[in-house]
Amino acid sequence: MTATVPQTAVRPQTGARPVLAAWHAAWALLAALIALGGRLLGAAGLEDTVLAGLLVLAAPGAAGLALLWRDGPGPRALVLVVWCLAATAVAGLTGGLSGPLAAAALTPLAAGLILDRARLMPIAGLGAAAAIAAGLASAALAGPGPSAPVVAALVGFAVVAAALAAARLSDRHRQVRRAATDQALTRAEGLLTTLPALTLVLEPGGRILAAYGAAPPALPVDSLFAQGLIAAVHAPDRPAVLSALDKAVGGRTTLVRFAPRLALDRRIVLAFQGQDAPAPGGRIVALAFDDTAQYAHEVALETARAEAEAHSAGKTRFLANMSHELRTPLNAVLGFSDMMRQSLFGPLPPRYAEYAVSIHEAGNHLLDLINDVLDVSKIEAERYELVLERFDARETVSAAVALVRIQAVDKGLDLAVVQPGDPVEVAADRRALKQIALNLLSNALKFNPAGGSVTLTLEAVGPYLELVVADTGVGIAPDDIARLGRPFEQAGAADQKSQGTGLGLSLVRSLAELHGGRMTVDSTLGEGTAITVRLPVVTGARPSPPADGGQVVPLIVPA
Repeated sequence: MTATVPQTAVRPQTGARPVLAAWHAAWALLAALIALGGRLLGAAGLEDTVLAGLLVLAAPGAAGLALLWRDGPGPRALVLVVWCLAATAVAGLTGGLSGPLAAAALTPLAAGLILDRARLMPIAGLGAAAAIAAGLASAALAGPGPSAPVVAALVGFAVVAAALAAARLSDRHRQVRRAATDQALTRAEGLLTTLPALTLVLEPGGRILAAYGAAPPALPVDSLFAQGLIAAVHAPDRPAVLSALDKAVGGRTTLVRFAPRLALDRRIVLAFQGQDAPAPGGRIVALAFDDTAQYAHEVALETARAEAEAHSAGKTRFLANMSHELRTPLNAVLGFSDMMRQSLFGPLPPRYAEYAVSIHEAGNHLLDLINDVLDVSKIEAERYELVLERFDARETVSAAVALVRIQAVDKGLDLAVVQPGDPVEVAADRRALKQIALNLLSNALKFNPAGGSVTLTLEAVGPYLELVVADTGVGIAPDDIARLGRPFEQAGAADQKSQGTGLGLSLVRSLAELHGGRMTVDSTLGEGTAITVRLPVVTGARPSPPADGGQVVPLIVPA
């Protein structure tokens, strides 16, 4: 899942430290031995400047021992600088190319071979050139150096031996590193080959350089090598693949899905991951795998979602249209039955009068049901529009209570209303608030046995209007509370469910949410139920007075 192939930096290996230290120690020992032997053999004929030059030549060897503790490009370059300075100093002390230590000018080249042939040889060449220049300047100013042929021969032999040993060790280390690199590449290729996906090494233009692993059936490797990646992509998807390639070259991680040209019913995913370091030649590594199953799953889900939405919208339109069409003949039935119930055109036999009353009551019940269905349909279709106005919430709630008070008296229930003495100014839909109160009261009266009580509490709590309807009825089981509030969901036994349609609480919840509020249910089976509706509709909310009885006077800032 890598977007670019980073260039691997050549780091000094830990195993090279002892070899480097041993080579430098051997050189320091050899220089010291030449100085000691020259002193013993040459006696008074060997000048102090030559001895000093030999000791200076031993200094870089001693400095190279520090590589045992700290190795790397920086320390190696520093050691090579010591070699260059030592060679320059020796050439200046002993007469340069005309002196007995003329071969010392080439010691930076030998050190460059052993330290790092590729990176440090330019520095070594500059050091050798500086040493030769210093020797020429010394010979021109101070004359030829002293004659010490034995020392000159020993130093020349030592420099040649050191250079040959450095070249040999450098080649050996290079071969070891190459073998380790090849082994690592072989392991990496073997790992990539066993992957269940296809790993591609490609150029920014899409030309395939290498491929590892199992290729998806719709993406043959032979055609990729022959035609390139872009040619294997379905034409409409090619801009997306080219854009992903550009992002990968820029170091950005990206995923792209495309249809292969040879199998348009399948889908392939290419995964790129950008890196900070640019790859040699702009190469990119991409992981390709077959994503047809996931794509088919997503398409199936999208199709199912679209079908469900279409089905839901059709159901909502059907309910809205049917509810509207049923109202027209039902209004005629209610009108005629009311005329018969009131005997406007003369008295009716008692049995027919009872039938007229039953027809009128059943018609009103059916009209209420149709209105509920119509409101639910509008809300589900997102066509229910709130008509916000400012009014006193107590008046609207009192109107709802008046509509059910006769029902409470007929059933032998105690209906109580608790509301503040001061007006409760709200900005809400008057009809929706009345519908909320009426539905909650109707449910409380419907499922409350004779002798029980229903209490409606209305109060303003900060910016919230809180409406609570509590009863001492049959209560609701905990498992049923989670279902209440959804259309046509009912709680209780079969005889309780037969008394309603399950739309009342659904309307309450939906109308509360349209106002930005919520509905909560607190019930204990066999003891009663309390349903709370909180709406953020109170306007001009006043702060609570202080605990010491003082009065809070709002600060009115003139406009």
